[in-house]
Amino acid sequence: MSAHVTDRFETARTVADAVLFEGYVLYPYRASSRKNQARFQWGVLTPRAFSEAEGSERWAMRTECLVAPGASPAVSVRVRCLHSQRRRIEKVLGSGFAAVESLEVDGTLHVDWDEAIDESVDVPPFPLLLDGQSERVQKFSLGGGTESEKVRADDDTVVGRFVRHREPISGLVRIATSRPDGESPYVKVAVTVENTTAWRRGGVHRDDAMPLSLISVHTMLGVDDGRFVSLLDPPGDAARAAHACHSDGAYPVLIGDDDVVLSSPIILYDHPEVAPQSPGDLYDSLEIDEILALRVMTLTDGEKSEARGTDRRAAAIIDRCDDMSAETLSSLHGQMTPVRSSIGPSNGFEGLEELEEPGGLVALAGPDVPWWDPEVDASFDPWTESVWIAGVEVTKGTAVRLAPSHRADAQDIFLSGLAATVAGVFTDVDGDQHVAVTVDDDPATEELTWQGRYLFFHVDEVEPLVDQGEGR
Repeated sequence: MSAHVTDRFETARTVADAVLFEGYVLYPYRASSRKNQARFQWGVLTPRAFSEAEGSERWAMRTECLVAPGASPAVSVRVRCLHSQRRRIEKVLGSGFAAVESLEVDGTLHVDWDEAIDESVDVPPFPLLLDGQSERVQKFSLGGGTESEKVRADDDTVVGRFVRHREPISGLVRIATSRPDGESPYVKVAVTVENTTAWRRGGVHRDDAMPLSLISVHTMLGVDDGRFVSLLDPPGDAARAAHACHSDGAYPVLIGDDDVVLSSPIILYDHPEVAPQSPGDLYDSLEIDEILALRVMTLTDGEKSEARGTDRRAAAIIDRCDDMSAETLSSLHGQMTPVRSSIGPSNGFEGLEELEEPGGLVALAGPDVPWWDPEVDASFDPWTESVWIAGVEVTKGTAVRLAPSHRADAQDIFLSGLAATVAGVFTDVDGDQHVAVTVDDDPATEELTWQGRYLFFHVDEVEPLVDQGEGR
């Protein structure tokens, strides 16, 4: 592995690690918990024959992204995944060892468990041809084997052993580059990861396939003499080429200075970061660190004993939460990020409290006006406000079609092209207007409306349906 590749992808390391171990072991971090009975949910690539027989698991993952090239661009690729290894417990019996379901040693209850090790595959820099198509295929293999580790009591007596077994796995990385169309200045890069491991077993139980699977697969791409283009919010001249990129089982986002892409099986935003106040991994990004840490603290001694014996990563969580200081816990509570207005002295608006807008004056925050003032806000009524879009006055009840382009939410990709009804037109504290909608034919609309919850879009992200019956 070259130092260049190592340094290039270091910018994505913390986020990539969070992706790699997402869901690895869940609260309450015990092997006996039902939540931890079905393992490895994200980015699993099983052997192709198993995938085709079982019908729900993938055997390949594809990432397509867009590069704005320089004179001599080249792309480096790193594929990371977990490799499952089954850990079994054996107890000292006479002069040998015998398999047992559990073994308690000095207050820690050790049990059978499927661990995982971090694997990486690097593809050296691959020149991008600016006048045609190119392809590179690199095969790889992850070695198998069996290892044992003695388990000792506090008095150094050998009381048992762990026996760990890994199956060999084979796969390949396929990189292809092309021009989206003849006139586009951009180059499309497609990276496909395949599990080529032979499957000769008769059953189709998922647990049988995990030892032969690539788990939590994600791809990192780095470009020299060029930059990647955001697929979530592409610039205008790249929109057509970006929309022609179709990934399968992966969601590519920008990292760093737009020279690295992280493509993961979990939906992320461009430039994701791990919260600086987070003291360590919890392997469940759907939870709030503070709440989860408090829950861990409430576990009984017996539950903590089993969690520590389940996995060394689970043990680290238990120990970290037990030793967490009041200051660390406090830092996880009520974090706020200040919002800076785009209107200010640096933009030549020093002391300005009102800004002329089409249709009237919009009050702005100033020395005598807080960032939000109820009296200012009362001048806007979203239920009667309107905005002109493509020559049509859009107000409450107007039928529109959604065309997300700013991608404030990665889920917006699933809403593109859907018909919706305007619930109101809202004006924010900067004077910008936003259209609140409910999606037609959404069975949750009535409940969401009752709760006052809507989807918000910029004015240029909705298209009026002139025929009010269209799309319904």
